[in-house]
Amino acid sequence: MTMHLGQDSGDSADNGGKRRTRRRGAGGEAQPGADGAQGAPETPASGLPETGRGREPEAADNTVRVEKPEQARDAGQDREPAQAADNTVRVSRPTPAPAAEPPLSAPPSKNRPQFAKPLTTASLIGWTLLSAILPGAAHLRAGRRRTGYILLGVFGVLLVAALVGGLALAGSGNFGFATRDGALLTGVIVAVLGALGWFLLVLSSYISLKPNRLTGRGQIVSGIVVGVLCVSVMAPFALTASTVLTAKETVNAIFPSVKDDTAVAPIKHEDPWGGRKQVNFLLIGGDGAGNREGVRTDSMNVASVNVETGNTVMFSLPRNLQHVRFRPGTPLAKHFPNGFMRELPNGGLLNEVWQYGEDHPEIVPGKNDQRGPRALMNAIGQTLNLQIDYYALVNMFGFAHLVDAIGGLKIRVENDVPWGGLYGTAGTIKAGYQTLSGEEALWYGRSRVGSDDFSRMARQRCVIGAFAQQATPSVVLTNFVKVANVAKRMAKTNIPRELLEHVTDLALKVKDARITSLQFVPPEFYTGSPDWQKIRTATARALRQSAQPSRRALAAGVTASPGATASPGASGASPTPDPTPTRSVTVRPSQTPTQNGKAAQSLSELCGF
Repeated sequence: MTMHLGQDSGDSADNGGKRRTRRRGAGGEAQPGADGAQGAPETPASGLPETGRGREPEAADNTVRVEKPEQARDAGQDREPAQAADNTVRVSRPTPAPAAEPPLSAPPSKNRPQFAKPLTTASLIGWTLLSAILPGAAHLRAGRRRTGYILLGVFGVLLVAALVGGLALAGSGNFGFATRDGALLTGVIVAVLGALGWFLLVLSSYISLKPNRLTGRGQIVSGIVVGVLCVSVMAPFALTASTVLTAKETVNAIFPSVKDDTAVAPIKHEDPWGGRKQVNFLLIGGDGAGNREGVRTDSMNVASVNVETGNTVMFSLPRNLQHVRFRPGTPLAKHFPNGFMRELPNGGLLNEVWQYGEDHPEIVPGKNDQRGPRALMNAIGQTLNLQIDYYALVNMFGFAHLVDAIGGLKIRVENDVPWGGLYGTAGTIKAGYQTLSGEEALWYGRSRVGSDDFSRMARQRCVIGAFAQQATPSVVLTNFVKVANVAKRMAKTNIPRELLEHVTDLALKVKDARITSLQFVPPEFYTGSPDWQKIRTATARALRQSAQPSRRALAAGVTASPGATASPGASGASPTPDPTPTRSVTVRPSQTPTQNGKAAQSLSELCGF
């Protein structure tokens, strides 16, 4: 059976088929069957298809009356008994609900996307600056939360790691570890990576804030500011890398490696001092001016350091100490059995030993620049009955540049000191507390105008002590490049490169420990005909006093009896006490500022630090 478009499924076909009976409701309205739902006419008033069939009319004024044309019915079709007389179909149309007005203060929907206010040029620069201090801040502001939280997390981890590492290093006290080549190289790599990382961080933060939304002028201004910021954040890392590289080059230039000297035993880091409790360093001020040949050691001090406590005794030896002896069995002792140049009544001074060793390789074996130090260490070690372990030479003219590099030295000047030439025509260093420049500090320790060699020794000792106290790590680091450049030109030592980290740790102990001083000058000690036994006894007594727990060095008299025995001090060990206690003797100070009546005094007392 074929159906035509628009026909009900109950309509007759072309061959005269029967119609399906339509039921009428109680009001006489025709009710279409389920099969005839798609044939319902549209209402002219609304233009919508019929949707309200089978519903009761809701209101009289909400009803559309649709005229229904008469249709032929079969004779056998029955009509419903209660058919409506007006032959209309009522279609109910629901009344649309009035639109609800949202409240004025209603919160926005959670599903609705939120948009931040557009960034101005100033705010974009501000967020970029903040991200340089707090990584991830700009990304969070730009809505890139995942990236922002990752950057914050990484930054926090780095801070915690740095804090833990610093506390661990401070707890161990092994600050000398930073002087190793591996540690210095690691520092350079970390600084380079830090510079690159912070540059990329600032650039990424700036891009994430979308500066292309700014005006042309805003883009130019923000770009210039961020460019300057990129250079600024890289500058500290670049300075750190440069400083560490300079330190690496300086220490490698000054300190020789044990690999270059087969005579030096390898350094054991678990026991760097070879079981010794006392280590002795010879500190030399060399007068190697350009108009002189060779080096004259005008300032000679031995620093005997206790490796456990850091307590130190400074022994000052005069430059004109005559006819010193050498270690028995050495070539120098065989060549000078009665003392250095004993045949010369007014010669054979201690400050000539260094250059003599350099000029006579047939007597002092070794390489150039090593024979002089060995000869002098031999002579001074025999004089004090100590094993001199290491030496460090500082050119006195280079010392002036070193003082200028740290900003000068503050020294208490007891009396006016004319300086410059033989007659002090350059100026006068006034008495009182003075901050001396490098040139003034050099002349303060060297001037002979109106004073003798022993007064010069006292002033030189104060200059060295002032420099040791005022050249703090912070001062040295602040002026490190200047200090390093001067040190490479003026310093020479035999301290092995591999021992430097342990020397650094020991130096930090010395700064917080007690430093006493003893100088061998008249009238207690005569330089022309020295009493070697008396010098050794005084040395042993000063070391015993340094080992005592008292805060100040005790004043002690010096026994001049020729029968007194020297306390052993070989190999750097502290000499043993004399069996007979020595009574302390108070001696009235001489006219020189050396106060020779005391065996050892604090530098703070002597120099007024």
